[in-house]
Parts: sequence; structure tokens; C-alpha cells
Amino acid sequence: MVVGLVGCGNWGRHILRDLVALGCEVPVVARSPASSDRAKEGGAATIVADVDSLPLLNGVVVATPTSTHAAVLDEALGRDVPVFCEKPLTDDPAAAERLAARAPDRLFVMDKWRYHPGVLEIAAIAQESRLGAVSGLKTVRVGWGSSHDDADPVWVLTPHDLSIGCEIFGALGRAESAVAQWQGEDAVHLSGVLRGPDWWQTIEVSGRAAESTRTVELYCEGGVAVLGGGWDEHVTVYRDAPGGVVEEQIETPGELPLLAELRAFVEHLKGGPPPRSSAAEGAAVVSSIAELRELARIR
Repeated sequence: MVVGLVGCGNWGRHILRDLVALGCEVPVVARSPASSDRAKEGGAATIVADVDSLPLLNGVVVATPTSTHAAVLDEALGRDVPVFCEKPLTDDPAAAERLAARAPDRLFVMDKWRYHPGVLEIAAIAQESRLGAVSGLKTVRVGWGSSHDDADPVWVLTPHDLSIGCEIFGALGRAESAVAQWQGEDAVHLSGVLRGPDWWQTIEVSGRAAESTRTVELYCEGGVAVLGGGWDEHVTVYRDAPGGVVEEQIETPGELPLLAELRAFVEHLKGGPPPRSSAAEGAAVVSSIAELRELARIR
């Protein structure tokens, strides 16, 4: 498989590493000396300055800054091969809808938390009603600052939690309410509520929290299932019992999510099923974030 990689920044270098580990030949588009150095160190097959200069490809992975996604995807989709784009699809709902309409069957979004073994276990608990009827989902994703210069923490963090909700419930909830802390046009903290037909999801994302936290909690009639952190390899289930609470730990070993989602894309290029997040779902996530941000502007 020859898989082009557009962008080799601090995250793109990890994508390059895993594509090479999966046996792919990876030509890289790198526009800065630092990106070129990372591409060389990571084993790029060749390094070029633009998408048009890439050789014949089986697929493309886009890992450029969020603000450039729409323009880069327009170029990448011109290669007429499947394209895997880092989340979010864009930071512009209209552009996201246009891209999803242009390539509904060959544009996919890299939502790595949909491949996390702990999230998949919580999804199974919900779908199999192991703890009875599901009430809702609480996700927390907070820390200090952001590694992205072109997008605020809400654009960077929220796609993860909306995709987790999509994996567990099979659909996105409707944005119902939100509050945020703003610094000019940047949202640095947001708490929001989404509603499904018979479930709810609350999200908290922030670049203004002293400690880094990543939690997923599923609330059900018969108990609560908790993934306590991104590196956890178990889900803890809590149930009421006479005299207190019963705690059960379910082990969830498996591949690291980035490698798992890239494996899914490579297998799709070989004729397998598509990755978990379609272009339509990616566009819906972008619209949902825009709606939450708008709700948070209402004083």
C-alpha cells in the first residue's frame, strides 16, 4: 500500500510511524524544514512540497492544522482515492457539509476514541443493556493550554467526546444548552448538554484546568460504567448492593487507538470495511460544535 501523508507535525510523525509499522510506503507532503526533518527521521519514502507532487497512491491521510483542512481536503480528494482526515473534519460547518457531499464514500474522519478498547467496552455495555436501561453519558476532557495554535481548545477537544457519544449511542445528540469561557473569539472552556431520543450526554472540555482529566461515564438504571483515563486498560462498573456498592473491573486490552484506526484505513484500502467515522458523521460533529458554541454565546 502506498499511503500519502499530508503534514508531518508533532502528531503527523506518529501517524507516519504507525503507517510504516503497518507495512505502508509513505510519501509525505512537508512544507517546513522541521516537518521535513520529522519525515526523514520517520522513514518517509519521499518528501514533496505539495499534494500534486505525490506519486500514485492507494490512499491519503491528512494531518495538517485544523484551519487548513478544507483547502487540503479539496486537493487530496482530487487524487480520487480514499482520504482519512484528522478530526475535526473542518472548523467550518458549510465547508464540512460541502466536503461530505463531494466524497461521501471515500472521505473519513480519524476519531481515535472510537477505537479505544475501553470505549468499545462501554458501548457494548450500553448496547447489550448489561446494566439495564441507559440514562446518559458524561465525558470530561480537560487540561491546561492547547498544542494547536490555529484552533481553540473547544474545536480541538470536543470532537473526541461527540464521537464517543456517536459510538455508544449510534448517533449524535441534539445540542441543547452550553456555557463557555471566552477569550475574544476563542472558547477556552465549554460545558454542554446534548439530547438523544431517550438519553442525554454532558460534555466538559477545557484548556483552563490545572490537572489533565479524560473520563467517560455511562449512567444506567442498574449502575455506572467508567473509563477513568485515556491510558486505562480496564472499565470499572459500579452497582448498588445491600450495605454499599459492588465494584467490578473489566479488563480491556488491545491496540493503541491511533494504530487501530490506521489499521482500519489500510484494511479498507485493501477492500475491507470503511473506518468508523464517515464524512457525514464528521460534518455532523462540526455542526454540533458550532451549535454548542452559539448556544454558549447567549448571555
